Order: sequence, then C-alpha cells, then structure tokens
Amino acid sequence: MAVIRYPGLSYFSNPFEELARMQRQMDRLFGSLMSGTSGATGSGVFPALNIDEDADNFYARAELPGIKPEDIEISVVGNTLTLSGERKADGVENVSYHRRERMPGCFRKAVTLPHEINGEAVRAEFANGVLRLVLPKAEHAKPRKIAVKSE
Repeated sequence: MAVIRYPGLSYFSNPFEELARMQRQMDRLFGSLMSGTSGATGSGVFPALNIDEDADNFYARAELPGIKPEDIEISVVGNTLTLSGERKADGVENVSYHRRERMPGCFRKAVTLPHEINGEAVRAEFANGVLRLVLPKAEHAKPRKIAVKSE
C-alpha cells in the first residue's frame, strides 16, 4: 500500500481543521448554488461588479449592458451600496429561442463596504454599458494617522 502525501498538509496539521475547512467550502458552494450568489455575502450574479479603493474613495464598476441609465437605482446607506434596476425584454415576440442567456427582469445587488460612505458626494457615470461610481469615504471613517509624542 502506497502512502500518498497531499500537498499543503503537513504531518502536524489538525485533521479537524481540515474537515472544518471542507465544511465551510461545501456550505459556500451549496449556499451559492441555492441562492444564485457567488458565495460572498450580498453579492449576486448580476451585475458583475468590481470595487477598489484608495485613501479617499471607493471605486465601483458594474457591467450593465443593455440597461438604460434611467432604469438603474443606486443607493448608499452607511457602508452599504445597493444597485437595483430592471433589464427590459428584447421586444422579440412569436419566436422560439435556441439559446436565451440574457434574461429580462429586475436585479438587486447589495455590497457591504469596509468603511462608511459620504452619500452626499457619490458620483455616477454610465458609458458603454459600464456604470462607474466614485464613493467618497466618510470623513469620520477615514483612517487617521496619529503622531506619537516623545519626551
């Protein structure tokens, strides 16, 4: 009988930690399949969304092809960004679809950011099917550098 070493496991690893890790992965997999999310809390499948940040702002880019800007709603409450809207039907009637991946209907995606947002200063632009948001961090939520005095 051959002994097989699994990469990433050491002789001193805790088998119960590995079981707990597998349990979390299975929960995330089946949770995302059942809810239609990608596994992260509050992140749905549509629209695809990228968020990054610098010292002063978060920057969000959402792919919303085929959706008119007036059909998009953006709200910010505290540190939660919510995008919602509706993709209208193509207007094609009396046809048989061979493939239909672009489904009409309402969407809603809420993402919790690590810092509060100044909702009064949020800016949004929409071009070529991409919604771009600039989400300024609230002043009280920005990290402050504290000088240390010495004697």
